[in-house]
Amino acid sequence: MSAEATLPFADWLRLREPADADARAEDLVELLHHRPTGGAPAVIHDLGSGTGSMGRWLAARLPGPQHWVLYDRDADLLARAAAQLADATAADGAPVTVTTRHTDITRLTGTDLAGGALVTASALLDMLTAEEVERLVTACAGAGCPTLFAISVTGRVRLTPVDPLDAEVEAAFNDHQRRTVDGRRLLGPDAVAATVAAFTRRGVRVRERPTPWRLGPQQAELAAEWFRGWLGAACEQRPELAGPADAYARRRLADAAAGRLGVLVEHRDLLAGG
Repeated sequence: MSAEATLPFADWLRLREPADADARAEDLVELLHHRPTGGAPAVIHDLGSGTGSMGRWLAARLPGPQHWVLYDRDADLLARAAAQLADATAADGAPVTVTTRHTDITRLTGTDLAGGALVTASALLDMLTAEEVERLVTACAGAGCPTLFAISVTGRVRLTPVDPLDAEVEAAFNDHQRRTVDGRRLLGPDAVAATVAAFTRRGVRVRERPTPWRLGPQQAELAAEWFRGWLGAACEQRPELAGPADAYARRRLADAAAGRLGVLVEHRDLLAGG
């Protein structure tokens, strides 16, 4: 199908970074209670760090010296993230240092995260299974520090102008997000509720904030690339959509190119503890 996404993953992360930064809930950062560290850097564990966008956004909003520990299964992305965070500084100009861990974050324990001042992740939860969320929440709760999960999809999107095919594509995409991959049943848009419930069962308070992408003419490139991926996943899930999707894609991409397409993609940010 001609609308399929074409960008390499690292380039997709670069393209979406400004929209993520604009959407994240700054007031949740303000709720973080900074613990005395005796002058030692506050250790921040960033899970599924990709190219390090969370660190680039958050380090400059936190005071005091920081040591970021970046976790990912992609060694190339980790190398990019470490290089791009090398010049970061804290909100008060204090130094920021970085190390990386090439590992599977779904196998982390509270011991791995012990001593941390904060655990963070962005755009991660929908790629996990229910069992993996339980393990990850157990590790975060066991570490005894706040956890900030940002930009988690909810499955709801709104495109303007409205098209009759929007709702059917949205439903197919959400089914694709919940698909089974190598025996893993992904949570997709159900991940936010599952994560909140898991923390709540462990007696950890969770604060939630809506953090939607709002894409207009100034984000036309991102809107078009997002749309290609969204529609491509929907057609992969429901091949019978491929026929009507061709004309739909032409209409929507023409709208994006002309600056007429508006896209709202709903997300939520979660702060557990703090």
